[in-house]
Amino acid sequence: MLFVREQPDPLRFAPRGCFPLHPHYDDRAVDHAARRKRLTDRLPGLEVDALLVTRLPNVRYLTGFTGSSGELLLTASTAVFFTDSRYEEQARHQVPDVAREIHPHSAFPAAFARAARDAGARRMGFEADGVTYRTYEQLQKANGTELVPVREAVEVLRQAKDPEEIRLIERAQELTDEAFDRVLAKLVEGITEREVALELEDTMRHGGAERIGFDSIVAFGENAAEPHHGPIDRRLSRGDVVKMDFGCAVDGYHSDMTRTVAFGDPDSRLKEIHDLVRRAQEAGIAAVVAGARGGAVDAAARAVIREAGHGDHFGHSLGHGVGLEVHEGPGLRSGSDDELPEGAVVTVEPGVYLPGLGGVRIEDMVEVTAKGCRPLPRSPRELVVIQP
Repeated sequence: MLFVREQPDPLRFAPRGCFPLHPHYDDRAVDHAARRKRLTDRLPGLEVDALLVTRLPNVRYLTGFTGSSGELLLTASTAVFFTDSRYEEQARHQVPDVAREIHPHSAFPAAFARAARDAGARRMGFEADGVTYRTYEQLQKANGTELVPVREAVEVLRQAKDPEEIRLIERAQELTDEAFDRVLAKLVEGITEREVALELEDTMRHGGAERIGFDSIVAFGENAAEPHHGPIDRRLSRGDVVKMDFGCAVDGYHSDMTRTVAFGDPDSRLKEIHDLVRRAQEAGIAAVVAGARGGAVDAAARAVIREAGHGDHFGHSLGHGVGLEVHEGPGLRSGSDDELPEGAVVTVEPGVYLPGLGGVRIEDMVEVTAKGCRPLPRSPRELVVIQP
């Protein structure tokens, strides 16, 4: 299906600053203690009697702390939060239900060692993806307990979103849809990729986003053949496709969407590719259901592209989880054994890229349900053709 659109009237769109500001994250709706309990219940299975959490998205998930320096020590009966003096007041407000220790960052290894001894921890797990080798050496020197690397203990819990998390992701998606609406009115001959990226980002920030979710991808014409093209001063011309991959964060939770539109009538091959990618995405979305494996969902979409003879032109994975991080589990990629839990939010984003001509990617976040999935964006997946 094709949407042909005359150059929109900018007055149809709300002026900057007039999008409704969304209310902030309702921390009262989140039971951080219950989240910590779910984690500590898993400690015996991890063969540790305590866990040091250092990855900031995981610290935030378990405590509500949003600063840039914080660690959490957990046992079955103890929780201790560490930060430095910059965040003493912030931690008092955001982490009221956990014992807090305020120390210079250089004093953390010794403070951690004392807290671990006080908790009676003998076998201490630490996040393998969150501790540098230097910090490991410091902890090992200061601590009398055995240090054991643990992988994705918190990340697995984060995959299934609770209602408040879903609400924030939906809010971020609303701002992303609004930015897409606005930027269509700004596509004029001669505008640059950088200017379009700035327009997308500015609209999301004015709408209430705390920040952009990642560096926006805006690619015109032949540049759209690069899956992760960084915007440059390339100017828009009639017949170009415009690939835009962008998103924002609302109270820590992300959106992620890609749309490929055309400025004037594009090359007929790219029209065919857009239809192919849309059909592949539909096959992937149809395969998303609680209990499905990430590799099987990837295979459902990839088969459509491979059967059309473009298997070599789809090199990246089909998708990923989205939440406190824009890329998290479960993974939708070839061979992935990740099981999709009910309540997860994942992207479905097939693409076909033809060097020298251009490329197409269509990406939507979907919420995994017991009976299938629920797409979150409202922006059309069909090819939108802007007629200058």
